Amino acid sequence: MPCSPQEIGELFLFEKLTPGQLGRLCAEGRVELFEPGPVYAEGDPATCFYVMLQGTVVLSRRVGGDDVEVSRTSQRGVYAGSMQAYVGDRAPQVYTNSMRVTEPTRFFVLPADTFASIMQEWFPMAVHLLEGLFFGSKNTQRAIGQRERLLALGSLSAGLTHELNNPAAAAVRATATLRERVAKMRHKLAFIAEGPFSRDALAELIDIQDRTAERVAKAPALSPLEAADREDAVTDWLDDHGITEGWRLAPTFVQAGLDTDWLDQVAAAVGEEILPHAVSWLNYTVETELLMDEIEDSTTRISHLVDAAKQYSQLDRAPHRVVDVHELLDSTLLMLSGKIGPRIQVVKEYDRTLPSVPAYPAELNQVWTNLIDNAVSAVNGAGGDGTLTVRTARQGDRLLVEFRDTGTGIPEEIRGRIFDPFFTTKPVGEGTGLGLDISWRIVVNKHHGSLQVESVPGDTRFQVLLPLTAADPDLTEEPA
Repeated sequence: MPCSPQEIGELFLFEKLTPGQLGRLCAEGRVELFEPGPVYAEGDPATCFYVMLQGTVVLSRRVGGDDVEVSRTSQRGVYAGSMQAYVGDRAPQVYTNSMRVTEPTRFFVLPADTFASIMQEWFPMAVHLLEGLFFGSKNTQRAIGQRERLLALGSLSAGLTHELNNPAAAAVRATATLRERVAKMRHKLAFIAEGPFSRDALAELIDIQDRTAERVAKAPALSPLEAADREDAVTDWLDDHGITEGWRLAPTFVQAGLDTDWLDQVAAAVGEEILPHAVSWLNYTVETELLMDEIEDSTTRISHLVDAAKQYSQLDRAPHRVVDVHELLDSTLLMLSGKIGPRIQVVKEYDRTLPSVPAYPAELNQVWTNLIDNAVSAVNGAGGDGTLTVRTARQGDRLLVEFRDTGTGIPEEIRGRIFDPFFTTKPVGEGTGLGLDISWRIVVNKHHGSLQVESVPGDTRFQVLLPLTAADPDLTEEPA
């Protein structure tokens, strides 16, 4: 269609240009009529700069498998397309949204390279300012994102140190006590060896010791009431058989799964004359077995924490790979267990039949961290006692990860702003307002998923939906 310098000169974008400049625009650009339908698609090479002359345009962004409308207007002079052409190959030259028209619409269309050339020639100072804003904002986002990750890492490191210290200290205490018990066992063994015990009696005692050790390994878990009743019965039995300080031995025997029936078998096997020595010997055996169990539990706990830290940080792992989201969730919950605390009950409603998904696991762990941290803050704000439920399920061709808390909820008047950068309801010094913004960009921009929230007081649900199949590798933006 013919291009009129007068017509395009009436557009607010070009109203200050000279007749010569308007003539060049018409010479190098064109006027084009588009019937209702798509004009360009998000992610395609950005080849043109569009200025609407007449009609209606709709701009949308891809969220998961859906196109979400972000703007609809009939205002003459609005523009879109290759708006970053002036930075050249220093930024990806792709359309950052999709544009369609809902009625026959005329555009003034300028090739991207012409738009870049004109910007450089006519507005050199403006281009420098725009370049500074463009790259400065990118660098700022990146720096702030790094700071957010470092703050989270510092918090996690403090929590991990605390979590590691508890089992480590328990292992040290148990080892010191074990050394003392082994020394007493050596002393008792020497006493028994020097005593008037027959070879058969010693053999029987050793056999009982072995069977007692096996019984310790299979000790049942008792309720406090059951344990108290059994301790009373064992104490009475020891007192009846002339064993001194039976009240001190009884709790250890009950913890190891020994009862009066087992003690009757011991008494029948060794005879009354050596029963006190046998009971004392078995007490040392039981204590050493329990201490070794405690050391094993503590070191296993340390090993699990180290594994969780590696899983959380994704050390020595490919940045993008197929992952089981449940492993990521478990490692994050374990890393944050100190922050969650004992007053918040964690409920896992996992659908273990879900397949693994292609993802950037280290960054998904950051999303889980931000959402769990917000849930903990909300529950603490409601009094500190509550529930955090983590649920996974399948929704069509996407995988759902939902974090539900019983906290204060998100007021409706601010619900639309919670994903905005720097918006926070936390007290000064406790939040940067970037957690949800970063999470949104990781889920939506990097994984082509969606992040949404539903909230009423006592029931807030953040829902992450991830594609079950590999996302488009040609991404237009990465999280800072």
